[in-house]
Amino acid sequence: MYSIDLCSSGAPSDRLFSREIRGMGDGAVVHRILVVEDESRIAAFMEKGFRKHGYSVTIARDGVEAVEKGLAEEFDLMLLDLGLPGKDGWVVLQELQAQGKRPPMVIIVTARDDIRDMMAGEHFNVNDYVTKPFGFNDLLDRVKKLLGGA
Repeated sequence: MYSIDLCSSGAPSDRLFSREIRGMGDGAVVHRILVVEDESRIAAFMEKGFRKHGYSVTIARDGVEAVEKGLAEEFDLMLLDLGLPGKDGWVVLQELQAQGKRPPMVIIVTARDDIRDMMAGEHFNVNDYVTKPFGFNDLLDRVKKLLGGA
């Protein structure tokens, strides 16, 4: 039987909620990612890819669900679309920050390439900004860079 304990992984932030899986012999660490994406094809594509590379993935399909999951659970990283039903991605980030529940790492993944959105990313201290369409390996490299690998 395996036990799962919260631990710090020594990544760039001191507030990571990765899980160390004990009993596996190698001290494996599983980083938790919240994917906030309303397009089911893209969400499934990201979920499958990140799970294949050893990440724990939770999907939120709209802004309301993103806030609910963000308040209820702890994540190392949020991949956040901006054009969401229910609540815009910036509103999601603002509400989580106001509650002290903003994930330590945030990558915006959106079709929006407006300079105003990119500037807003700086205001919210997001770690990266990726425009759609994107290559999964590029996104994976960015995630690994932030979290220190899977």
